[in-house]
Parts: sequence; structure tokens; C-alpha cells
Amino acid sequence: MDYHRSTSVDEALPEPEGFAAARTAAPEPGAPVLPPAMEVAEFHAATERILRAINTVIDGKAEAARLALTVLLAQGHLLLEDVPGVGKTLLAKTLARTIDCSVSRIQFTPDLLPSDVTGVSIYNQASRRFEFRPGAVFANIVIGDEINRASAKTQSALLECMEEHQVTVDGESYRLDEPFMVVATQNPIEMEGTYPLPEAQRDRFMARISMGYPDRDAELEMLETHQSTSPLARVTAVVSADEVAAMIATVQQVYVSRAIKEYTVALGRATRESSMLRLGASPRSMLQLLRAAKATAALEGRDFVLPDDVVSVAEPVLAHRIILDRKAAGTGETAQSVIRSIVAKVPVAQDSAQPAAPSAGR
Repeated sequence: MDYHRSTSVDEALPEPEGFAAARTAAPEPGAPVLPPAMEVAEFHAATERILRAINTVIDGKAEAARLALTVLLAQGHLLLEDVPGVGKTLLAKTLARTIDCSVSRIQFTPDLLPSDVTGVSIYNQASRRFEFRPGAVFANIVIGDEINRASAKTQSALLECMEEHQVTVDGESYRLDEPFMVVATQNPIEMEGTYPLPEAQRDRFMARISMGYPDRDAELEMLETHQSTSPLARVTAVVSADEVAAMIATVQQVYVSRAIKEYTVALGRATRESSMLRLGASPRSMLQLLRAAKATAALEGRDFVLPDDVVSVAEPVLAHRIILDRKAAGTGETAQSVIRSIVAKVPVAQDSAQPAAPSAGR
């Protein structure tokens, strides 16, 4: 794996008509070179292989598996939060094993150091030079187990990695390989030995999933199939890292009309103006909400975003980023219920159900 010094490149957000038009569009000067997008049938087949592999291991959690894949294709990071023993780490490991790419796992503990995550420069007596030894974050998929059991200093070591896909050590910056995704698990803050993630850290995660307990039939199925061996041992890679990169390129080329963008902004502003919230959704969350909606549209076989795509991911993308007012929390409101009420109140533009015709210069 080649770790090289990075140069700052402004991220391009292409806005073509759809899959076909985007494949033939010439890249803008200075824009990162993306792999060619997949055909619709090829994209659908790849996503089905991934979801089928995950669902053979995680019983009764098809929705969680689909959302995890959505975050991967939207180039986001995933936070799995729930009580111990409901399959958070198993979901993260299964998603990682379905892709033929590099994977690392970090067990977060109170004594974990930032250098254990990012890497450290070590003096080589033979060459009389400092050499960089990469840490566990140098992988395509990084599984951070029980992330809120580490100190705030160690937690903050992931901030640059997650936002800029690079690591800076001793003034040198090293790019992380693409695709790059952090899948972190955490226990509820009421559990012993936990350190709540600060707002800045939570805002780096595109979506949060609460696994929940399986239903009766799924739990019986688990007892039947997981007694002797773990089904995770039988999971093999069903897509390559290059295929995932092509799938991500396909999602990036999904068309978003201006009406959809206005609807997304209206949702964000409604959270900031709500009397039930002390902290509303950030501008970064609006960008990630739109990216998740584009991935949802692609998974549905469309090359344009509908309002339903935004609504379907609004709760997992926004709920962990807002802070309830004390009065609202005292009346039994939750972050999820507030997001649902805001989504129900914000009107949808009439022309947002169909893709707008792109301009001639696009």
C-alpha cells in the first residue's frame, strides 16, 4: 500500500442528467478522476450480492444492512449504537468481508493512544531518518469497536481521517486509500466506562443505526444456525474495491433537481428554528443528507432523486446531530420523533417529483 504526501484538491460535486450522460461527461480541470460508472443492471446485481451476503449473517435486520450499504455508496461513515450483544460489530465485520479490500479493526479502550490509530514516526538508526509507520486507520474499511470507551483525545484522532481522508503526523500528510469508510460501534452513554462522543465527532458520521433486538422468528433462526459456527466464517468477498469505487461513481452521478435541494435546505433550517431543539442540523449534515438520498435513489434503480429518498434517510442522518431542548426532553420527545414531526410539516415543492431538464451547459 502506497502512502504518499497529499495535495489539497477541491472536491467536485458533478451534477449530470443521469447515469448515461455522466459517463460521457468530460471531467473539469483539477477535479479528481473517477472510475467509469456502472450500467444499471450491473449496479443492481452488485448491490444484491452485498445485501444477500449480509442478510445470511445478520438475521432480521435487512433494513440496517441496506442503510449500511447506502452509507458506503454515499462515501459516508456509519455509527452503530445499541446495547451489547445485538450484532453491531457483526454487521460491521460482515459488510467489510463482502468487499475484497483492506480491513482493520480497532478495539477502543481508555488506554488507546492517538498514535495507535493514525501511526507514528520512528527513528531508523540505520538510515538515520524518521520513518512513518502507518496506524490501523490505513485501510479501506476501518471498524472502530466501542469507540466511546476511548478518551476524547483518541476519539479526536479520527476527525481529520473521516473528513479529509488523510492523516497528518509531524507536519506530513498522508492520503488514505479509496474507498475509505469508518464503521464505529458504541454502547449507550448510560453504560459504565463510556465517554460520550462530542458533537463535532458525531457530525462526521453520515448516519446512525440502532440495531434493536431481533423479532422472535429471527432470534429462533439465530439459535438454529449460530450454535456451532459463526456464519461470518463462510462470508467471502462478492465485490472488489474497484467495483465499489465504480458504484460510488454511479451514485455521484445521480441527478438532483433544484427543488430537491431547496427541500433539503428547508428541512435543515426547520431543525434550527424548532423550539424543541437547542442545536439543529449543520450545513455538513445537509450535504450528507443529499448524498445519502442519491445513494438511496441508485439502490432503487433511479438516476434522479425523489423527495421520498430524502425522507427515507432523514431520521438516521439527522437524529444524532441534533440536541433536544430540556423542556422537549422532559415531555418524552426524542430526537427521532422531532425529526419525524419536522419532516411531516415541511412542504414538498410540486415540481420535485420529476427530474428537471438540465441546462445546455451542463
